[in-house]
Amino acid sequence: MMGTIVFVASLACFLSVPVHAAGGETSARETRMPRVDLERYMGRWYEIARLPMWFQRGCVESWATYTLAGTETVRVVNECITAQGGRKSAEGTATVVDKTTNSRLEVVFDNWFSRLLPFLARGKYWIFHIDPDYQHAIVGHPNRKYLWILSRSPRIEEETYLHLVSIARELGFDTSRLVRSK
Repeated sequence: MMGTIVFVASLACFLSVPVHAAGGETSARETRMPRVDLERYMGRWYEIARLPMWFQRGCVESWATYTLAGTETVRVVNECITAQGGRKSAEGTATVVDKTTNSRLEVVFDNWFSRLLPFLARGKYWIFHIDPDYQHAIVGHPNRKYLWILSRSPRIEEETYLHLVSIARELGFDTSRLVRSK
């Protein structure tokens, strides 16, 4: 139980990092998908790799499930299996902030932190890349300190992985620090 509390609180803190304090944003051309079809984006996404972050410490297998809760609102459930075999989860709501592309969202997780300081608990969730079939995605924070390479299946071909890493590198992420899921 304590692990779940720490996971949820940590996730909320990560997502609330202000862009200006963390290195700034890059140009819209580099960061925006032409258009994200939210209905196609819904469902389960498995973490293939991520940049290391303290709130996911101990997670060896992670996934997120997205469900439309309105035309511009998404229910988010993040889960992971820890190295010790435990399970952590966090639930929240994402709201589209870039209605032109649907590629930029703000996420708020349902926890004590977001209830205590709602103005600080909003985190940026940017969809940087999705393949045409909506099978692989690159998401993260505009400050480039947080990155997830996601797939609809728990494992992907090495060639596909290397292609996604290359895209992330071109977007300005430090891919030399990627941690692959087990």
